Amino acid sequence: MTRPRHLDLPNAHSGHTAHFTDYRAAEIGQVTVTPDDPVQAGSFASHTLVFTAGRFGVDDTGSLRICTRQVSDNGRPQFTDSKAPNYVTAEASNGARLVLDYNPKLAMRPWSRTLTVTVARGFLSPGDTITIRMGDTRGGSPGMRMQTYVEARFHYLVLADVFATTNWALLPVQPGFPIVAGPEARRLAILPTRRAPGEGFALLLRADDRWGNPTALPAGSHSLRANVPVAGLPDRFDWPEGARAHRIDGLTAEAAEALTITWGDVVSNPMRVAGAPLTPFWADLHGQSGETVGTGSIDALATYARDLAGVDAICHQGNDFQITPEGWADFQRAFDAFDVPGRFVFLPGYEWSGNTALGGDRNVIFPETGRTIRRSCHALVESLADEHTDALDARALHAALRAEGAPVLCIPHVGGRFANLHYAHDRMLERAVEVHSDWGTFDWLLDDAFAVGARVGIVANSDGHKGRQGASHPGASQFGSYGGLTCLLAQDLSRAGIFDALRRRHHYATTNAARVQADVRVRIAAPAALHVDDPALGGAADGRTAEAMMGDILAGVPDDTALFTAEIMGAAPIERIELRNRDALVETIRPDASPGLRLRVVWEGSEYRGRGRETAWTGEIGVTGGTTWGPVRAINRFNLDHRFAADDTTLRFQGVTTGGFQAMEAPLSNLDGTLRIDTALVKAEVPLRDLLAGEQVWEAGGLGRRMRAFLLPDAAPSAIRFERRIPLRRDADNALFLRATFEDGSVLWTSPVYLLP
Repeated sequence: MTRPRHLDLPNAHSGHTAHFTDYRAAEIGQVTVTPDDPVQAGSFASHTLVFTAGRFGVDDTGSLRICTRQVSDNGRPQFTDSKAPNYVTAEASNGARLVLDYNPKLAMRPWSRTLTVTVARGFLSPGDTITIRMGDTRGGSPGMRMQTYVEARFHYLVLADVFATTNWALLPVQPGFPIVAGPEARRLAILPTRRAPGEGFALLLRADDRWGNPTALPAGSHSLRANVPVAGLPDRFDWPEGARAHRIDGLTAEAAEALTITWGDVVSNPMRVAGAPLTPFWADLHGQSGETVGTGSIDALATYARDLAGVDAICHQGNDFQITPEGWADFQRAFDAFDVPGRFVFLPGYEWSGNTALGGDRNVIFPETGRTIRRSCHALVESLADEHTDALDARALHAALRAEGAPVLCIPHVGGRFANLHYAHDRMLERAVEVHSDWGTFDWLLDDAFAVGARVGIVANSDGHKGRQGASHPGASQFGSYGGLTCLLAQDLSRAGIFDALRRRHHYATTNAARVQADVRVRIAAPAALHVDDPALGGAADGRTAEAMMGDILAGVPDDTALFTAEIMGAAPIERIELRNRDALVETIRPDASPGLRLRVVWEGSEYRGRGRETAWTGEIGVTGGTTWGPVRAINRFNLDHRFAADDTTLRFQGVTTGGFQAMEAPLSNLDGTLRIDTALVKAEVPLRDLLAGEQVWEAGGLGRRMRAFLLPDAAPSAIRFERRIPLRRDADNALFLRATFEDGSVLWTSPVYLLP
């Protein structure tokens, strides 16, 4: 049966999913929405949907389904409190009794969030109407809280079961309206993290609304200034009318430890101007568009990443079981259309989305187009013509990819489902694990990799579903963290260069899209065998060296110790650095160990590994006994719907963590009083002076779930260089890396250096 071709829905071509019937769809009825003007992301609005019955009317117990996309964070409809947000009503023109129900996972993916309107008594004749008010304001409700991210055309997808057969027809004309960005809430100035003296670079300027949507600034003159001379940098420039970002190319500078550019009162991330064999390029290698479960088109996704997020490389990772042959062919077109060596790299790929019992999620990445997609199943693809190419478990996937004899990489990750490395791990294909995304932070996946003997690097990406790859705010539901980035140390900005950096594990990772300059070196007394491929595969060494960089594998190391040298330079002060060997903490380094009068309280962790891992935190944090605090600052508070209200002594808050952390910070008047914590998961009291001796920790079950309290120094540096002599294990791999936390809430991981005894 042919799909309607005029639907303005991504991937609505023939052969897509078998989720709706098209039987006599043009005669089933029609639906309109008013108003259909643009709506500001995250605002409250009221829309009226009117369904007019077609030639069949609607039978007794027939129904309508009004669906939004699975990733939409629209407010949850409610039907009982006319004064509260998200109040929804429905009425029939002929007085038939209607019943409303909402289920966030009822209709078929990706339109799973479903409001059902059932004709519970009576029926509709042709021409009768059902009026649904989404955010009915007549009783005092502020309306429906709209989704927090921009969409060129947001849809309420309306289905009708007029025959009461529970076979819903997709109406051929669907109502929709644009979701647009709100006013600016913060500005960003983004530089590369390192370039050679005299090498050209660009400055990207952007303003975001409170939900992380780039928003247009009014036309006008803006000032720029650099802390060292920068050739080509204007003192002033005119913001282009309607632009959501502005890029200034052709800049150069001479050697500098930390070049910064100030836009008004906004300071960029620092850039090192120094020569090096490899150049850092920033990438988000994991995102989806509306052709699968995400938002918008793949072209819009790539344009956002390149022009608004300012990343150098991306990879599209649509769920394999939603990608039709037509969709895969269109993705190939986009991969090549946007790939411009030296400017922007678009790596081809897809997400192998097998069930956790069969291996769990893997990102499959190719260095070129034209490769075969090997699906985990055809669950949402009607045509089975290419079913013979499927790989139904991770072991079959690895075998099929190896048999092709062409370059390919797999990156296990945690999404809705998680990668099960204990079921399958391939040393040749799997050279990195993803420890952070919009879904949360997952250090335990790296621990799993160590447990199965993997020698992998570390990446962080967004797994963004809201069309914001490279700068991916999680929004108001389902996702718990701001997306990450991977910094790839490559020979050049090309598919081959980026792919080779991944193959060699020459990369590091950050959360919150933070741009950090990082370098790690390990020195041993005598040269050892350097391997690009895991030596367990049996290949010959690629050379010998006594110095290794992040991601390198040195085999046959006789030394008892190694000299670990690290350098970090970020835009925010460094809170702590954890130096690690595999899953063991070697040392915690604080750049300034002198505690001051800045209190930080952290809540972190998750329920468990799978879906539903979110931990909800609610309660109070306060100080008593004559101590007060100044302005209370929220750290990693992305869901702005959650309460965060403080007076001079008490914070009342709600929060959600999914493996990462949230925190509050406040300057204290003195340390004479007591810190009091009263939440559903942790209840504690501790004299503030006890924090002078170090951090206090309260475990709360779950997976790394706890609260912590400590004092920050009055001022901390944003750059550090240090050396440590580290004892080496003789009974197992040594995997030396660091995990750094910055005061702004971002985290950095360097890929391990592997020293094999």
